[in-house]
Amino acid sequence: MKIGVPKEIKNHERRVGLTPASVKELTVAGHNVFIETGAGLGIGVSDSDYSSAGATVLESAQAVFAEAEMIVKVKEPQAVERAMLTPGHTLFTYLHLAPDPAQTKDLVGSGATCIAYETVTDDNGGLPLLAPMSMVAGRMSIQAAANYLEAPKGGSGLLIGGVPGVDAAKVVIIGGGFVGQHAAEMAIGLGGNVTVLDRSQEVLDEISQRWGDKVNAVYSTPESLEQLVLDADVVVGAVLVKGDKAPKLVTAEMISQMRAGSVVVDVAIDQGGAFETSKPTTHEDPVYVVDDVVHYCVANMPGAVPKTSTYALNQVTLPYVLDLANKGPIAAMQEDPHLLNGLNVIAGKVTEAAVAEALGYDYVPPAEAITG
Repeated sequence: MKIGVPKEIKNHERRVGLTPASVKELTVAGHNVFIETGAGLGIGVSDSDYSSAGATVLESAQAVFAEAEMIVKVKEPQAVERAMLTPGHTLFTYLHLAPDPAQTKDLVGSGATCIAYETVTDDNGGLPLLAPMSMVAGRMSIQAAANYLEAPKGGSGLLIGGVPGVDAAKVVIIGGGFVGQHAAEMAIGLGGNVTVLDRSQEVLDEISQRWGDKVNAVYSTPESLEQLVLDADVVVGAVLVKGDKAPKLVTAEMISQMRAGSVVVDVAIDQGGAFETSKPTTHEDPVYVVDDVVHYCVANMPGAVPKTSTYALNQVTLPYVLDLANKGPIAAMQEDPHLLNGLNVIAGKVTEAAVAEALGYDYVPPAEAITG
């Protein structure tokens, strides 16, 4: 198979779809890999590194799309990239379609086969291709919060861990999954007063067993959530509904009642955000203020640590890339129901139920769509 890797063009996105080690595995397996020049510079990898691994380096994204049958990326294709997709392409990347009608319309119109990292499943009901970036984003959320709590950055002037005789900052994390637990780990490490909210008793038990009295594990109800948010110095939105928009759990009214200089970090912004006041920001311009509350809503947080993120992502995506290349996309999905769950769009049909419902498309079950 001909596999193409264009340079990422989202704002300050320095990750890359394949590392040289991944390229070598694919070329040894008999596949042709085409890399856009400069695609690996953000992780310190040169064109010659890719050439040595067996890739062909091309001068433009247009050339990569023209050569490739499968496009492997990190972030969702931007409008100029979507215009280059054809029915002969398979796209394998993060998509996050439910809150993005423009992207969904373009992918449906392209006729391409579009498989989303974030909806591929595993035997335990997990999302294995989302997990590593959730870990990175969870850890980064606390770094960002600590930074923007500083007074020169617009925050209230608190140190998350406090000092002897001065209280630690109150950190509230909404959601106890991968993002939430990694955020909690960082916040606990900095000495914060940490509370995690979740609606799964199993998750709350896991958190309590892991950290004991270092974290408050609280069942999330509208009342408990509101009380804790209003008393928080930092709130991290770490909720996820597979394939769907994030629920707006923190209202604008709650934000208006928080202490001035508090910080909210919306890790769920890729799926539309968990705060009513959220809007996507970039690494170039990461924050804005609503009712004296600092909002950090960067839509590609792991892009700020591209080396860590790219290698962590490749560890989990490479087996699927090999499977798609070795067997062909349709056969690979027919044989692996978890990979099939990653299919969001094919031949103009929407095959992810949450996306179809959110954006008003007819839903076609993926098993039916690939046989058609």
